Amino acid sequence: MTKPGVSRETLLAEVTEDVIPGWAIAVVQLNSLVAERLGVTETDVQCLHALGRHGRATPGALAKYVNLTTGSASRMIDRLVAAGCVRRVADPHDRRRVLIEPTQDGLDRVRAAYAGLVARTRDDLADFDDAELDTVIRFMRTAERSTAAEIQRLQTAPGSSRVDARR
Repeated sequence: MTKPGVSRETLLAEVTEDVIPGWAIAVVQLNSLVAERLGVTETDVQCLHALGRHGRATPGALAKYVNLTTGSASRMIDRLVAAGCVRRVADPHDRRRVLIEPTQDGLDRVRAAYAGLVARTRDDLADFDDAELDTVIRFMRTAERSTAAEIQRLQTAPGSSRVDARR
């Protein structure tokens, strides 16, 4: 449903220059508070989300999920083990490899930390009809793919090791 008298370009600019950046900032702030309450770092919270979404994984896969070096991922895993959020288990297909899996306590703590947002989001979406929900899901999936593609582009671009902050 478009706003009467508002051009498509104005609506697109509102979404891309105001709504999404504002939402992204709020999500970063929320994740920071959640990490603080769980006694871990924000990257550790990302790892717990990745494990909740993808299931147990090798340390190398986790490093890729959260964009860390393998050394940094190892320290992240150590912190999460110490916090009781994950455990190391032998890979049933290759006993020489280790897998990282979330503990039930770790998953429960993350779910509890986001329970308020989940409830608010369900309330926010309650009045959306099925077609609108379908559109929201389609947009979010597309935005997730676009974000992943932009991460990949930036990681592989010449000079990707740092951004010149003087510009």
